[in-house]
Amino acid sequence: MSDAPRRIVTGHDGSGKSVVVSDTPVPKTLDIGTAAFHEVWITDATPAPIAATEPEPTDRPVRVPPPANGVMVRFTEMEPGAASPMHRTETLDVGVVIDGETWLLLDDGSETRVGPGDAVVQRGTNHAWANRSERPVRMLFVLIDGTISDELKATLGPLELFDQALE
Repeated sequence: MSDAPRRIVTGHDGSGKSVVVSDTPVPKTLDIGTAAFHEVWITDATPAPIAATEPEPTDRPVRVPPPANGVMVRFTEMEPGAASPMHRTETLDVGVVIDGETWLLLDDGSETRVGPGDAVVQRGTNHAWANRSERPVRMLFVLIDGTISDELKATLGPLELFDQALE
């Protein structure tokens, strides 16, 4: 996988002026061999509380759904030939291809090529990603905690994240 992306975080000094409080590679990366997840920022609530200082928000296990009422921002990279399992989370996700290309697979059998600058808005649907190219793909994802309506939930069955049923 490529180097961890750079993360620049702004904040405030003692007099309330805007300052850069850190400028480093993202502090948390999970490399699973065929894919890597680079955590950029995580909030535990919306609206997100903004204080003069706060602990590192990515200092927690890497997981797919964001915290309840929270938001998660991450870069995801997949090697050529890599594919994720079909999965669904109770989230609204926006994924943007930064470099390379991938295929969005849905459970209706459709397959959509997604290339640089393309954005996918994932609304709690069952899906998978497949990198069918000869080079890695890098995407930026914003995952927002969501609630699937009771009416829709009745048609979907249980939420499944890879091999783990979510309540």
